[in-house]
Amino acid sequence: MRKDKFLIIGASGQIGTELTESLRNLYSTEQVIASDIRAPHNEAAIAPFEVLDICDAKALANVVQKHQITQIYHLAAILSAKGEANPLQSWNINMQGLLNVLEIAKEKKLHRIYFPSSIAVFGPNTPSPAPQDTVMQPLTVYGISKAAGENWCAYYHKKYGVDVRGLRYPGLIGYKSLPGGGTTDYAVDIYHKALAQEPFECFLNADTKLPMMYMADAIRATIELMHAPTELIKIHHAYNVAAMSFAPKDIVKSVRKYKPDLEVSYKPDFREQIAKSWVDDFDDKAAQNDWNWKPEYDLDTMTQDMLKKLPQYFDFSINTEETIVS
Repeated sequence: MRKDKFLIIGASGQIGTELTESLRNLYSTEQVIASDIRAPHNEAAIAPFEVLDICDAKALANVVQKHQITQIYHLAAILSAKGEANPLQSWNINMQGLLNVLEIAKEKKLHRIYFPSSIAVFGPNTPSPAPQDTVMQPLTVYGISKAAGENWCAYYHKKYGVDVRGLRYPGLIGYKSLPGGGTTDYAVDIYHKALAQEPFECFLNADTKLPMMYMADAIRATIELMHAPTELIKIHHAYNVAAMSFAPKDIVKSVRKYKPDLEVSYKPDFREQIAKSWVDDFDDKAAQNDWNWKPEYDLDTMTQDMLKKLPQYFDFSINTEETIVS
């Protein structure tokens, strides 16, 4: 893989920001091309960078040809909460973007493709913990597009031999970017509010439990999956990957160990119904058995790391050596 050239589509997003940095640390800056629909303010700092509308198949082909790309990480999508505001636009972006990537992978015989799926593929009839193979019936356009995307990925692998891989992410929590419009983003916002000494209003009920994962584990899982030998990969739509499950009241308790003055209120909105349609846990035995997946962070170790590292990216001050409040 040292000779591979990687294209990150959606590099300015929550996952893309950290994945781009991690891949450049593993390989070299020149091997990893960041792209997004608009240039960031610090484009020079993250060069090489390409402005790319993933729905423009010709533009994608030009970028692949220009940089001699061999692997694509396709992260661009309209997320769950934002997607409900304009379902047809979200469907078009999420599906046409994926199909453009799969087509260029087939035509150019690219080495590997990564397409992230999500907890959003599951619906109210999915058993919990969600098995690897189970009923889905998602209730959001984001979930519908991810479920359809999984099937397209499996189709392109079986029919054309495209080595496409994916993970069904739980809710993701990271410190390098702001929340991006997902139903689980309350679990990022609470750390920002705690450090800013501002009240936190949660858009979910206190006891609405969802599967979650710290971004460091999510990035590591992504890279481990893409590095795994081909013969170990038995699933080409998306692997379940699990780390922890908690409700808002649980993360509040964890944060208050370090920020005991955090004020919290609950004002559930339409995202509560989205969350209630999802499962509260994953069964990820397939990922464990096939490529030895194992998370490193639980809720409290994640909280400690978030409170320590967030001030490096945002204007806060925090002493994580404070005495823990029982």
